Amino acid sequence: MRKFLHLVIFALLTTSAYSQKVRKYSNEFLNIGVDAAAMSMGGSVVANVDDVSAGYWNPAGLMRSNKQQIALMHANYFANIAKYDYGAFSMPIDEKSAIGLSIIRFGVDDIMNTTELIDANGNIDYNRISLFSAADYAFILSYARATPVEGLTYGVNAKVIRRVIGKFANSWGFGFDLGVQYQTSSGWQFGAMAKDITTTYNMWNINKKEFDKISNALPDANQELPETTEITLPKLHVGAAKKIGISNDFSMLTTMGVQVEFAETKALIATKGFSLYPVAGVELAYTDLVYVRGGVGNFQKKMQIDGNEKVEFQPNIGVGFQYKGIQIDYTLTDIGNQSTALYSNIFALKIDLGIFSK
Repeated sequence: MRKFLHLVIFALLTTSAYSQKVRKYSNEFLNIGVDAAAMSMGGSVVANVDDVSAGYWNPAGLMRSNKQQIALMHANYFANIAKYDYGAFSMPIDEKSAIGLSIIRFGVDDIMNTTELIDANGNIDYNRISLFSAADYAFILSYARATPVEGLTYGVNAKVIRRVIGKFANSWGFGFDLGVQYQTSSGWQFGAMAKDITTTYNMWNINKKEFDKISNALPDANQELPETTEITLPKLHVGAAKKIGISNDFSMLTTMGVQVEFAETKALIATKGFSLYPVAGVELAYTDLVYVRGGVGNFQKKMQIDGNEKVEFQPNIGVGFQYKGIQIDYTLTDIGNQSTALYSNIFALKIDLGIFSK
C-alpha cells in the first residue's frame, strides 16, 4: 500500500513538468462517463460506486460487489450523428480480490470520403464516393483488492486505447489508473481515483498515401502531417458519500467531490498549476426498488459576447428501477441547456448473472 501511495504522489508532482509540453486535450471521449445512474449524479460517485461500473469510476469499488455483473449503455450525441456505447463485466475472484473488463466506443459512422470525387480528367463522379468511420475505443482491464485495514480497498486499471479514422490514420494508446476507497463504521465513504497516472500515450500511424490524396484535393490548404504522438495528462478525482435512512422505506444517498486537472483551464477554480471542477449528486431510493437521482457538475467559465465571463454548469436528472438482479436506468444530461455540453438521453442496463443460476 505504501508503494502505491508513493507512485500516486510521484506521478502527480511530476505532472507540471509535462503540462507545458503537451496538448491539453487527448482521449476526451474517456471523460464523458459511463452508467446512467452515475451520470445522473454528475459523476460524483468515486467514493460510493460498488458495482460493475466501478471499472470506469474507481476500480477499488469492484471489491464491494460480490456478484457477477454485466452492464450495457447507449447514448447519441450531436443530433444522433455520434454514437456512444459501453459494455462491462465484473466478478469476484475470491474474498479479497475482484476483476472487471470494460469496453467503450465513441464513433461517427458513414462519413462520406470525397477525396476521389473528381477523376483524372477533372470530371465529378459520385460513384467514387466511399464511406468510412471515425471511432475511438477503450479496453479497460480492472483489478481490485482488499487491504488488511478494514474498509480500505484499492484497484488498478490497465487501459488500451484504439483510435481509427477510416483508412487515413489509426493509433494505439496505453495507460494506467489507480483508485482507493475507504468505508468507515459510521457509514461515511471516501474515495480517490488517479486517472492516467503514468500519463497515457497515443501513437498515431498516418497513411501517407491517403494523406497525399487530401493534399492534392485541397492544394491551397497547406496541409502538413499532424503530430504522431499524444499524451493524456493525469487527473485526480476525490469524493465522499453518505447514505441516510429517512424511514423504513425511503433512504437518501448524498455524494460530493472534486475533479482536479493539472493544467489551467476554464474551470470554476483555476491556477497555472491546476484546475478544480466540483461535482455533487443525490439519490432518493424507495425500498431499493425505485430511484430518483439528480446531480450537477462541469462548472466552468465561458466568455460572453460582451467580453464578460459567465459561470456555466451541467445539471442532470435520472430515474432507475431495480428488481431481482435487473436494473434499468435513464438519465437526461444537461437539462435546460445550461452548459456548453450537449444534452443527451442515456439508457443503461445492469444484470446480476446470479439470477440465471437460481
